[in-house]
Amino acid sequence: MDLPRYTTLHVAVAGGIARIQLDNPPVNTLSAAMMIELHDLLERLRDDTDVRVLLFSSSHEEFFLAHVDMGIFEHLKELEPVAARFPQVNVHQGIGELLRTQPQVSIVKLSGIARAGGAEFVIAADLAFAATETARIGQTEALLGILPGGGATQYLLERVGRSRALELVLSAELLDADTAAQYGWINRAIPAAELDAYVDKLATDIAAVGSDLIAAAKRALPAADLTPGLRVEHDEWSALVTGERSAKIMAAAVEHGMQTLENERDVEGFLRGLAAGR
Repeated sequence: MDLPRYTTLHVAVAGGIARIQLDNPPVNTLSAAMMIELHDLLERLRDDTDVRVLLFSSSHEEFFLAHVDMGIFEHLKELEPVAARFPQVNVHQGIGELLRTQPQVSIVKLSGIARAGGAEFVIAADLAFAATETARIGQTEALLGILPGGGATQYLLERVGRSRALELVLSAELLDADTAAQYGWINRAIPAAELDAYVDKLATDIAAVGSDLIAAAKRALPAADLTPGLRVEHDEWSALVTGERSAKIMAAAVEHGMQTLENERDVEGFLRGLAAGR
């Protein structure tokens, strides 16, 4: 299959595996352009039986996906065509739903930080493996005065249970890979030096069983229909994100340098520091 040349994705297909690198510097935010390109790529690959595994990684040494880009609301017009194709969920949730229902097996290789929308991407994938020493994952939206809006409430509820989902959504704690594996957020933590080889072998082994068997397994182990909960999540997120409190927090965060490398390394401390100073 001939794929378009994407600006935020690097895609290489060989041996039944589509290797997809996420690339949106300086801190790998989930921008409108990346959302559009992910929708396009996943939809194009749905009917390609030659591709049996989708392996996602990051081109950034420190960040898998930092979070949704803070300027996303300036690009809503660009997202309208994608939104029209997914009337049951919002555009962000649509990425997770595509991942969850792809005929291919999706695997995330997490060697850096995945926060908020990035963490939602990780949990929407079928499988996720993280570097013990360097990977971190967290839902930090509460520090911006909002709930997750890309599926995390429902995906976490299904994956880790209600009490842990509430803990993760409300505490905005950044978990290390071992704790994330213990909670069930990811499949397992792997020593960083072994992560590439482990995930590559797993992807190769899965691809080798063939598209028919993979499709059968995914039909026998289907992704649950979470649409009602996703609608509630969207409504609650929308009410909060359009409120005065979150608008003030987000404006202050941007003004003081959110989405710069220095502050993104400890977003939790950065945002809590802003709150303490108000």
